[in-house]
Amino acid sequence: MRVDVRRIPADSDEALWLVGQMVAGLWELYPKQDDDLPTTTVEDFSPPGGGFVGVYEDGRPIAGGGIRRLDEGVGEVKRMYVVAELRGRGVARLLLGALEDLARDLGYTRVRLDTGAEQPHARALYASAGYFEIDDYNGNPYASYWGEKRL
Repeated sequence: MRVDVRRIPADSDEALWLVGQMVAGLWELYPKQDDDLPTTTVEDFSPPGGGFVGVYEDGRPIAGGGIRRLDEGVGEVKRMYVVAELRGRGVARLLLGALEDLARDLGYTRVRLDTGAEQPHARALYASAGYFEIDDYNGNPYASYWGEKRL
């Protein structure tokens, strides 16, 4: 598989499509709750504190995710998504590495992320990429794992 990794505007059609697909997939895994959910905006994934990465195969967006600012020196990986038919082929690992590179370029020395119980492959990826478990930092009612990595 030949892919192209690009930093793209968070308000681009590709970024919005990827985030929409990610959200739709999450609603299939988790029942909606009435709690206040952690939210992200296009502005969160825009400079100066954030950015968005798209992964393309033959010009078609196949994966994406963003970095947003949490605190001084701390960024957060959010909205990671890989199209279903390409999962298990290393695309998520490639995307995570590109997001970590983006976080470094934005000046972050640590990144955090979360994932839910219905996403064991995501948790395994994060552990294998050097994330260690931390306490709940964002109150996400869908999450069961919170991780951090020093960059």
